[in-house]
Amino acid sequence: MSRHPYHDYEAPLGPRYTVYNRRHMACCFDATSTMDGYWKLRQSSGVLHTGEFPLEFVGPDAEKLLNQLFTKDITKIRPGRCGYGIACYHDGGMIVDGVLLRLDTDRFWYAQADGDFYSWARSHANGMDVRIFDPHVYVSQVQGPDSLRVLEAASDNGMPDPFNYFGIATVSIGGQSVVITRTGYTNELGWEFYTEPSHNADEIWAAISAAGKPFGQEMIGLDAMHIRRIEAGILNAGSDFNHTTTPFDVGLGRFVDLEKSNFIGKRALDDAPKHSRLTGLLTDMEPLIGGSLIAHGQQIGRVTAGAMSPFLRRGIGIALLETAGTPEGTPVFVDCVDGSRAPGVLAGLPLYDKDAAIPRGKLVDIP
Repeated sequence: MSRHPYHDYEAPLGPRYTVYNRRHMACCFDATSTMDGYWKLRQSSGVLHTGEFPLEFVGPDAEKLLNQLFTKDITKIRPGRCGYGIACYHDGGMIVDGVLLRLDTDRFWYAQADGDFYSWARSHANGMDVRIFDPHVYVSQVQGPDSLRVLEAASDNGMPDPFNYFGIATVSIGGQSVVITRTGYTNELGWEFYTEPSHNADEIWAAISAAGKPFGQEMIGLDAMHIRRIEAGILNAGSDFNHTTTPFDVGLGRFVDLEKSNFIGKRALDDAPKHSRLTGLLTDMEPLIGGSLIAHGQQIGRVTAGAMSPFLRRGIGIALLETAGTPEGTPVFVDCVDGSRAPGVLAGLPLYDKDAAIPRGKLVDIP
């Protein structure tokens, strides 16, 4: 079990931790409520020191291996850009997802969600000229409408240019060269910074904390991001998908490139049903994770994520249907955390900002 470099700054706030990739990640803090953390994401800026786990792939065959491991054609990702990467088993079941950073032609970081991907990658690298290792990098997210203003103030040289959505930049923060990306787990405007073993984390945090103070920036927990990611339709490995679901089952078919000559799972995914069974959910209570969805007296699916949305003022959820084809707007009954079975309706994901204008900086109105 490992602690990220900013653990000592969280400790006075009364953190309550979960374990993610064998790393501690704060779910919430005694010093601030989950609702306050949510509104930091929506109205100013919040920081989460995550449990994301970057793996480094470096060498002449790094691209070849990664293109075999991932369903998407990663040869199209240019140096200085990121891509969303899904890895599948040979039967098409999903292993893990994450953000792939192409730092150079033959050097990548894969910031993976919770799960064991290292052994899988190593097992398929036999005979290839590539090294796969843990660079001991820790990932932190700065998210919210003021997040780029925080970056501009924290950077010794101001805002990097270019720094577009899913872009990579290297900036000086606290006098140190730091890799950052225009990514996040919220579909808010935001960025992530990557703390390496050579860094003085205290100086980096001092700069980011001071830059965020005029905007009321605070450290937030995963519980606040959980609400926002459900609204945004961002999936969580292990709960919204697992080894029994294909990318098509959970609405991620656009990240499967069946035109690629070969990748692990291609044969199974060629033959797999292509229609999504994933849906959003709106109700007046908080949906129970694992709870049933009932329509016309029959169970049609189960809840995989649930929360109360302060912005929508509704109970929200993500659910996996037993079969595809049930349309948005279908009335259902859903098991809720208070023990009730409440009326609800199936809804498309994301629940708002369908075109992802917020994280691209094209929609800046604060709710």
